[in-house]
Amino acid sequence: MRAYQVTQFDIPAAFAERDKPEPDVGETRVKIACCGLNFADLLMQKGQYQDTPATPFTLGMEIAGTIDAQGAGDSGLKIGTRVAVFGGQGGLAEYGCYDARTVLPIPDAMSMAEAAAFQIAYGTSHLALGYRAHLKAGETLLVLGAAGGVGLTAVEIGKLMGATVIAVARGADKLEVARKAGADHLIEANAEDLRDQLKALGGVDVVYDPVGGDLFKAAFRACNPEARILTIGFASGEVPKIPANHLLVKNIDVLGFYWGGYLKFKPEVVTDSLRTLFDWYEQGKLQPHVSHVLPFEQVAEGMELLRTRKSTGKVVIEVSKE
Repeated sequence: MRAYQVTQFDIPAAFAERDKPEPDVGETRVKIACCGLNFADLLMQKGQYQDTPATPFTLGMEIAGTIDAQGAGDSGLKIGTRVAVFGGQGGLAEYGCYDARTVLPIPDAMSMAEAAAFQIAYGTSHLALGYRAHLKAGETLLVLGAAGGVGLTAVEIGKLMGATVIAVARGADKLEVARKAGADHLIEANAEDLRDQLKALGGVDVVYDPVGGDLFKAAFRACNPEARILTIGFASGEVPKIPANHLLVKNIDVLGFYWGGYLKFKPEVVTDSLRTLFDWYEQGKLQPHVSHVLPFEQVAEGMELLRTRKSTGKVVIEVSKE
């Protein structure tokens, strides 16, 4: 089978021929149809992600496909079932073997591209806003990077939870995408008076930040007392320094959040969340936004769309036809 692999951190990832994997006890093999790309894939290529595997490894954190083989043990799912899986790696390949407990059936109405784009983006926002920040109806939620893979889902879920949503993104086109997802207020990311604009809207109660850098600083200064700041990632490349004395004065919480980490110490939190999110999708409450679906041969172009921030929502690679 073909796989898109990192062999050394100082050279680009490339296609390689590998043996088709065989499922072990308790594993399920999936014929991969689509793989969602994530900013973490860019970091993994450089060895800079917190969960970067040892080389050589295959990129691709989340996939959708069809079960085609089972190891010993009853997973409860049949051959041919359409499923989604978060594997952390290995998704940019024609087949993958996964712990059967992490393999989830997807709704009949959901396309493979939507399923491959769904888990990390929606899972991150659902658990961050609900489980960690305890966002309440009537509160003001600020979403930085609001047109990106996770940011856009934070807008959508925040609105669904009853918050007033302020979206910050770069450019009119991206702000329009956030507006369609439910944002109540739109602010250009390059605005020099970002903090003043946020204060004029009454300040913020919850900050959802996958960006870091100067945007974090402006958001921090616009926080209301007892605000909660969710650190989701640092797409700007700058990890902000937090003045602890300001936390004290305003009773602000800064909450670290890494969705994949829960799979290691509270996996049931993730799987329960995903089941809820799939139910919401079936009820028509969620509308995944995939800006690009590219063939397997164009993985590098897909990664470049992420690096240059030319995509909105998610970029998906079609590994094989359904």
